[in-house]
Amino acid sequence: MTQSPIAVRPERRAELAAALARVRARVADACAAAGRDRDEVTLVAVTKTYPAADVVALAELGVTDVGENRDQEAAPKAAAVAAAGLAPRWHFIGQLQRNKARSVVRYADVVQSVDSVRLAGALDAAAAGARDRPLDVLVQVSVDGDPARGGALPGSADPQRGLDPVAAAVAGAPGLRLAGVMAVAPLGWEPDRAFARLAEVVARLRADHPDASALSAGMSGDLESAVRHGATHVRVGSALLGMRPTLR
Repeated sequence: MTQSPIAVRPERRAELAAALARVRARVADACAAAGRDRDEVTLVAVTKTYPAADVVALAELGVTDVGENRDQEAAPKAAAVAAAGLAPRWHFIGQLQRNKARSVVRYADVVQSVDSVRLAGALDAAAAGARDRPLDVLVQVSVDGDPARGGALPGSADPQRGLDPVAAAVAGAPGLRLAGVMAVAPLGWEPDRAFARLAEVVARLRADHPDASALSAGMSGDLESAVRHGATHVRVGSALLGMRPTLR
């Protein structure tokens, strides 16, 4: 492998390697406890607020999927990692404004946070002129159905925010591919309660969209519960990279 032009401190590489081993063991144990194959669950390393050097180190340690939640940070970071000769699969996981769609589709392989018909339309229009293949999309689901927070609303007739209209908009967009759903356990909910409800929503959605097989759920504190309820992707930040600096 050509040496990366981004310097990674040996002690930081060692920290990340040790943390990655611990997280991988947790995922493997969770899969074993759930009677699932370890290969069914993809680890997405959430690197927001951390430098491109950490992404380089993780990629060199075998991490294939990386998550970011702010375009103004993700775009230059993705460019720097690409310049280092590495090509992880980039997941955009944060709330996305429509005016950022044109930028995001240029580096993201997956957008996990589509929760409105308008946002699906903006991504489709942006992808048409910037990509040679459809953009994978996960529809973000509001587990508790609170319209004040992000996420499409299961069972809602809202033509913009209802889960069924959003999923249909993504599935019908030529520049997008409906890959599955994403959710975050609501504050105050036990993870098992949240992910059990999410599993019910996913089962209903897959009846209409059988190829929407991805389920992104679970983070550092609750990944075991998410795996138990069928998660195919877990988004791990602090358990992998350490407690992150406060966003300014």
